Amino acid sequence: MDPAILDVDLLAFERGSEAARMAAVDGVKRSLATGFVYTSSDLPDDLLDSAYELLQRFFALDEETKQRFRAPGASGQTGYTGVLVETAAGSAHPDWKEMLNWSSPLPAAHPLRRRFPAFYPEQVLPEEAVPGITEVLGAFHRAIADLQRRFLRVIALGMGCSADFFEEMVREAPTLTRALRYPPMPQAPPGGHLWAAPHGDINLITALPRATAPGLQVQVAGEWVDAQPPEGRVIINTGLMLERLSNGRIPTGWHRVVAPADGAAERYSVVQFCHATPWTILAPVSSCCDADHPQRYSALRAADALEEVLYRINLLER
Repeated sequence: MDPAILDVDLLAFERGSEAARMAAVDGVKRSLATGFVYTSSDLPDDLLDSAYELLQRFFALDEETKQRFRAPGASGQTGYTGVLVETAAGSAHPDWKEMLNWSSPLPAAHPLRRRFPAFYPEQVLPEEAVPGITEVLGAFHRAIADLQRRFLRVIALGMGCSADFFEEMVREAPTLTRALRYPPMPQAPPGGHLWAAPHGDINLITALPRATAPGLQVQVAGEWVDAQPPEGRVIINTGLMLERLSNGRIPTGWHRVVAPADGAAERYSVVQFCHATPWTILAPVSSCCDADHPQRYSALRAADALEEVLYRINLLER
């Protein structure tokens, strides 16, 4: 039987019986054979609505105004990035999308920020152009980060680890939230551009709580299929860091974003990339290694893994 993306109830895992908890762990293990899973959440609808309304106001600004909120040297870790910049690793064409990125800042004297300043830049948000956006996006970031932290507890149990295995790893990590606008395809220059070319994420897991239009496709059993989560569900996909920690038992979720055939519509989405702290050593955990699954990966520092990917997707030093 081919693997399938399953709908798993995180809230039942947290609030239900032991049987409900074990059913959620089993469902996540089976679904993540695809690199994807759908989950329930308790994200406030009014927070999502407010965030999208403010983000759409920002992206509707003229290009000169949006460019004022670029953060040169931040490698896409905060601020605005225009169209035809980010390029999926291995793709010959940059993506037809624009982005606004933000995270939770750390104090200037924090050792993580002192040792890895490129991953903890001063935040650049368009507060002067869209009043109130900083507070709303900060609350949005914290809510999604908390959801991902909780979901990692399910994944940890499925890997044979303690439920709190990821807690220290993601505490004060450079987890990044990204809002994306995909402009109508007829406006793109010639050259075979996609909204987002096929790629896998570098991080542990990525959460996609909502999009304004279809277009996300995921690779399951070698075929591209439309991501169609039930109403109100969050899409979780796995990244390269989790694949390494799980010794390949949890593969990276490959995906792309493709405009509809007429290409006339635009699309908005917001995703959050849950990272490990830069000084984390990513090495396969012993519970994922046995005679049938010998260790596939050597140890690699999370900072080095992230920096190498930022270089390959054309964001390093931007």
